[in-house]
Amino acid sequence: MIEQNTTEAASAPPEDAVPQPVATGTVPAQAAAPAGGIQDSVPEQQAAPAVAEAPVDGAAQAEAFAADPLAANPFAAPEVPAAPKDRRKLFAALRWTAAVLVFAAVGTGVAYEVTQPVRTDIPGLSTKADGRWAYPALAKPTLPPGAALPFAKDNKDGIHYAGLTQLLLPPPTGSTPDSTLKLEKDEVVATDTFLAEYEPAAHGEMKAQFANEGLRQIVGRGWTTPDGTRTRVYLLRYHSSGFADTFKECNVGMHLKGANIASDTSWAKAKTGQAAPSLTGVSLYAETAPFGDEQAKVGCVRAGDVVAVVLQTRKGEVATVPFHQTVILQHQLLG
Repeated sequence: MIEQNTTEAASAPPEDAVPQPVATGTVPAQAAAPAGGIQDSVPEQQAAPAVAEAPVDGAAQAEAFAADPLAANPFAAPEVPAAPKDRRKLFAALRWTAAVLVFAAVGTGVAYEVTQPVRTDIPGLSTKADGRWAYPALAKPTLPPGAALPFAKDNKDGIHYAGLTQLLLPPPTGSTPDSTLKLEKDEVVATDTFLAEYEPAAHGEMKAQFANEGLRQIVGRGWTTPDGTRTRVYLLRYHSSGFADTFKECNVGMHLKGANIASDTSWAKAKTGQAAPSLTGVSLYAETAPFGDEQAKVGCVRAGDVVAVVLQTRKGEVATVPFHQTVILQHQLLG
């Protein structure tokens, strides 16, 4: 099974910080367990990696965003609106809380369970190998000065002000970069490169949608793991969540190249009858049999102005646990 907790930075918020609701997420990555009484009380358990707070160079950021970023660079993050006077208190109070995600093989299905304990109470749990991948510790993206976190009270539309590549899931340990994925500078993906994942007959309509519905940028990252699974993650940034919702290739009628796609039944089984974290906007699909030598699976995450598309292919079948794990981690990064 998979279990993970995310942790906040070690520094405590200032005494005048205003408590705010915090987003919970699940990060089923792996790491060594810490020493101490808690570890002794849970035999054969290991600590999951903490979410490291990225350092912020305030002076450099202020200078970088002195000019209009969109006027200087059409691919830059959205313009930051004027910050309220209590911005410092808002940022001091916002933290990532702990959560544990458990996947356990049960017959042909996958049991799904989530708990949300206090960060210091559970160092992270692990079990015998279940096929999950070991991801590096995830870091919160660096925001421009005065920018709101996505889905904060003053950013209900879910605008992501961080650089888009900071929101891409890093490759798991032991994987190799996908040399066949054509990337431009800063991992930008050309529209035609992204469209190559879909049937040629759908390209015209997709291009029109991108042009008419405010697509701003696509970035991507790809890798191959030792078991032969090939993963590609694409992030599509739109001008707003309303435009992002117009992306149509995240449903059972998607035109993925050479694949007949249906809902991922293992995802439904994983959640049935179990407590679950907030996974709003997450949908998973799988190629139906017969599918030839390789199977394809697709995960979609809709998060405000960004749509994430996670593609996995593997000779034989795509393994359930690492596929679900990868999609959930990408959802976590998008907040």
